[in-house]
Amino acid sequence: MSKVEDFLTKEEEQAIVDAICMAEKETSGEIRVHLEKTTSKDPYDRALEVFHDLKMHETHLKNAVLIYLAVADKKFVICGDQGIHDLVDDDFWDSTKDVMATQFKNGNFKQGLIDGIIKAGHQLSIHFPWDENDTNELSNEISKG
Repeated sequence: MSKVEDFLTKEEEQAIVDAICMAEKETSGEIRVHLEKTTSKDPYDRALEVFHDLKMHETHLKNAVLIYLAVADKKFVICGDQGIHDLVDDDFWDSTKDVMATQFKNGNFKQGLIDGIIKAGHQLSIHFPWDENDTNELSNEISKG
């Protein structure tokens, strides 16, 4: 893979964006996916930088979740803001990562991302259910670095 743009097809990207939209219909939480070719930093530290660059820390209820992938490095991180992190079980982040890794190991990157989005969206809907006054605070599009 020469470029991060080649990691997913346009159809796969649209399916991921659709999954984000569906998940966010049930919650006031926000979910983003960010793809980069590689990182020279620790993947978690880089994910936190991206989290802030995307202004995910500015959501009203501190309930944003980022799925970050450094595709050439074969590294990924799931991180959530303090609002959701304080409410989910201790094993939530690792169990979500495990669900995704199972798909990734089989080359099913689209499905792995969708599975992670669905799992994160379910937890967000439990702790931050959608309400008629909710607004979509962040873009649902996949960001790339």
